[in-house]
Amino acid sequence: MSRSVWKGPFVDFGLLRSVVKNQKKPSKDPLKIYSRRSLILPEFVGLEVEIHNGKNFQKLLVKEEMIGHYFGEFAPTRKLFVPKEKKKNKGKK
Repeated sequence: MSRSVWKGPFVDFGLLRSVVKNQKKPSKDPLKIYSRRSLILPEFVGLEVEIHNGKNFQKLLVKEEMIGHYFGEFAPTRKLFVPKEKKKNKGKK
């Protein structure tokens, strides 16, 4: 179920404030984002951000195709399970 049109897109206020601040005075450090539920707006295009996945941050360059998606979609929170190979015992019968 999507968000109501009359409410508009959800963007965390602190995130929006830091993006506006970054546009006025650009910094070399990427913007750290904890709000995975925030929607990517056209103002974020071209920014290098780090998205928190619960344990650490993942770098991301925001592109035009990402507008309308959430930040959480680009930083997976779970690791893929890869089974370990079994060692073969040589010399034993």
